[in-house]
Amino acid sequence: MKKFTCQKGFTLIEMMVVLLIISVLILIAIPNVTKHSATIDDKGCEAYVKMVQGQVEAYRIDVKAVPTLTDLTDNGYLNEGETTCPNGAGIQIDAAGLVTEVVPG
Repeated sequence: MKKFTCQKGFTLIEMMVVLLIISVLILIAIPNVTKHSATIDDKGCEAYVKMVQGQVEAYRIDVKAVPTLTDLTDNGYLNEGETTCPNGAGIQIDAAGLVTEVVPG
């Protein structure tokens, strides 16, 4: 019978300890990610409103008129179907050309 004196590898206990540590790290990380998703959507909406405001100004320079969202999409200033914020809130353009978020409620 051969005697194994130099065996290399991990024991079952060591592997279970590693899995336990990974599980604890995942349980800590997931709530933090989901908690910040609303903040991320709000920041995305702020950025989108600023981008649309820039497109309104470009339209005003080109056409010399305050556009509507339909004018911006029809003339290629905005892509079709991209007239809402990432968080689902709508946007509006007032008579002075100021772009604001429409808070659903």
